[in-house]
Amino acid sequence: MSKPPLIPPSPTEHDYEAAARPEPPLPDTADPIALFAEWLEAAKAAEPNDPHAMTVATVDAGGLPDARIVLLKDVDPRGFTFYTNRESAKGQELAANPGAALVFHWKSLRRQVRVRGPVEPVGEAESDAYFASRARTSQIGAWASDQSRPAPDRFALERRVAEFGLKFGLGKVPRPPHWGGYRVRPVQIEFWRDRPFRLHERLVFTRSDPDAAWTTSRLFP
Repeated sequence: MSKPPLIPPSPTEHDYEAAARPEPPLPDTADPIALFAEWLEAAKAAEPNDPHAMTVATVDAGGLPDARIVLLKDVDPRGFTFYTNRESAKGQELAANPGAALVFHWKSLRRQVRVRGPVEPVGEAESDAYFASRARTSQIGAWASDQSRPAPDRFALERRVAEFGLKFGLGKVPRPPHWGGYRVRPVQIEFWRDRPFRLHERLVFTRSDPDAAWTTSRLFP
């Protein structure tokens, strides 16, 4: 019995036509953040889980790209915000090279958004407010995990969670000094939408710096 190929064959014309979505062209809007918010709302209704998931790409000291998936926690005209251990690999890379790229891929909608820009730490008060909204066990986990560093064994994290749970008891868990937010301040945002026969639609917003006005252009797929 033959095994199915690891890589599926290219779609036929019938496949493309069956999967086509009748949608109007992407609008020539002046506000990419508003368009992103509209797409995110559509993703919340269509994606089976984690519509806020995004790939965050950074660069290490040797210039080698590094990428991982995290959750978007806020978006507004200032930029795209996520939270992490600042002593993690991504935190150290952002300290050395404060720039990042983001990718949102909503498979159910056949849409993708790419973001690039400089990164700045989120203010202490804003980080405190978000940390206070987290579940208590997640708060304790932020203290317990030496993120990205070697663990002596598989139970090391559980032991540390128990230790910090005892330390804080039933009282308030403060935000660790090494934990906080980052905001990607976009200078480029690209909206990609699937079209039959790989004739995809790409709308790009660019600006010279995070405080400048946006310009728009369309790209060949």
